Amino acid sequence: MSGDSSGPLPAPLSHRVPDLGALELLLAVARLGSLGRAARELGITQPAASGRVRAMERLLGVALVERSPRGSRLTDAGVLVTDWARKVVEAAEALDAGAQALRGRRDSRLRVAASMTIAEYLLPGWLIALRTERPGTAVSLSTGNSAAVAERLFAGEADLGFVEGLDVPAGLDGAVVGRDRLVVVTAPGHPWARRRAPLDPAELAATPLILRERGSGTRQVLDAALATHGGLAEPLLELASTTAAKAAAVSGAGPSVLSELAIGEELAARRLVEIPVRDLTLTRALRAVWPTGHRPTGPARELLGLTRSGG
Repeated sequence: MSGDSSGPLPAPLSHRVPDLGALELLLAVARLGSLGRAARELGITQPAASGRVRAMERLLGVALVERSPRGSRLTDAGVLVTDWARKVVEAAEALDAGAQALRGRRDSRLRVAASMTIAEYLLPGWLIALRTERPGTAVSLSTGNSAAVAERLFAGEADLGFVEGLDVPAGLDGAVVGRDRLVVVTAPGHPWARRRAPLDPAELAATPLILRERGSGTRQVLDAALATHGGLAEPLLELASTTAAKAAAVSGAGPSVLSELAIGEELAARRLVEIPVRDLTLTRALRAVWPTGHRPTGPARELLGLTRSGG
């Protein structure tokens, strides 16, 4: 019976050839004729350079450099190894240049997906600040509810997302960048605007309201807050943007629950009236989100920093 003649597998290439730093040192010695000058050029000490050469000689099994009081010169084997090393270093330089080009292409664009309230009332200021830091970065913005933002991140269609709601959607990591309060509002002519006592949560739950669509952060918070009070009644209107819901409320169509960020001017001008509700907390976190394990890099990371620093 014949035995296995394949023999042991060779050691990995990284264990059999010098690393890039050693090859760069050898090329510098060949060019400068001095181990000391080569060490200074590469920013290392002469003892470290000598140790690196000795380690390279042990690895290859041949002498590469002859040292004398007049300087250092390559042996015949050293000349051959230097020629081969030059090709390796040139290939590494090509790899580095290519990687820089890829980073430059990545850093020249930023794709942001944001839920409606953040997109309308917070993102413009953040993006203006980012343009000051990165004037060459082209930004594209897609908007939708919090569920749609998560879908774009999972599909690789966005580099950074922003959502409103009770928690981070499954499969995403996040960081809180702000907080928001939801406010019950009506037009001044609505009967609720003349109430002296706060509204009862059960009455709010039983009243048809102008609402955002299911999947929005606003709807998620409201559903959760009123779950123990009978749940929300069928909507009077169900609209896909805060701006549309606000316009309907201002027109007198009915009461609504809107972000405090969105209604400051309308409250100040009395086009809308805030209706207090007893024993009901309607607050939510505003979050930047990204796929789990893939923390933002490049301009996405910079935008995240601006949101958290108040930029």
